[in-house]
Amino acid sequence: MINIALPKGRLGDSVYSMFEKIGLECSEILSNTRALVFEVKDKGIRYLLVKPSDVAIYVERGTADIGVVGSDILAETSAEVYELLDLDIGKCNMVVAAKKDWTDDLDLPLRVATKYTRVALKYFEEQSRPIDIIKLNGSIELAPLLGLSDIIVDIVETGTTLKKNDLVVHQHIMPISARLIANKSSYKFNYDKIDEICKKMGELV
Repeated sequence: MINIALPKGRLGDSVYSMFEKIGLECSEILSNTRALVFEVKDKGIRYLLVKPSDVAIYVERGTADIGVVGSDILAETSAEVYELLDLDIGKCNMVVAAKKDWTDDLDLPLRVATKYTRVALKYFEEQSRPIDIIKLNGSIELAPLLGLSDIIVDIVETGTTLKKNDLVVHQHIMPISARLIANKSSYKFNYDKIDEICKKMGELV
């Protein structure tokens, strides 16, 4: 039985559609929204629906053999997994955003509000720019508006939320998309089945 961790929500729906197209459909996923585990015994597949930020943990720890996770989470967690395939969905960008008239005062540490602390630290470290990290988990756009931070580091899909809060993108850090990942041990011991799934998924990209 191959355990597949899928992220809940819109991305998970798109990912499941891809698995459906390669013949690994499970009608219960679409009909039962409360269950979190779905088995397709005749195909040796078990789907696990988990919080998007937890997919990499389930795969790294071996509870799931493979999974689909955003590359932003991989960058932030540095999970010890194999990255098998860029699925070319869930595309967005990791950016530095601030007020339109913001200018960097190099005499002071840059106050950065974000939930992506590792990504932010690495990005500004490469620029030799001292920063003061302010870790937030939600409503990050409020931070510069209320004077809590100078800038934010966050993912942006359409930019609508930034515009509504009078913020603009000042720097692009990296493109983000969904990736198919595998547990390192599972990839070794279930190589044939995982490789078959990977190749079929690759034909859809």
